[in-house]
Amino acid sequence: MDARTRDALAWGLVGVFAFLVLALGYRLFGGRLVPWPAVLAVALAVGGIVTGVAHAAAKRRV
Repeated sequence: MDARTRDALAWGLVGVFAFLVLALGYRLFGGRLVPWPAVLAVALAVGGIVTGVAHAAAKRRV
């Protein structure tokens, strides 16, 4: 696996965890109760989008 792909996957994980932290904070501070499967599905979608954007935006290394 090249460095560009590895970096993009790492940014995707950051996106997933950031969304899950925000969703948990929303739930803890009295937000509407959203089912966990829906939260996880959106988190995976966010991770996929972040991974794709990070991979496309990365400068090629020499």
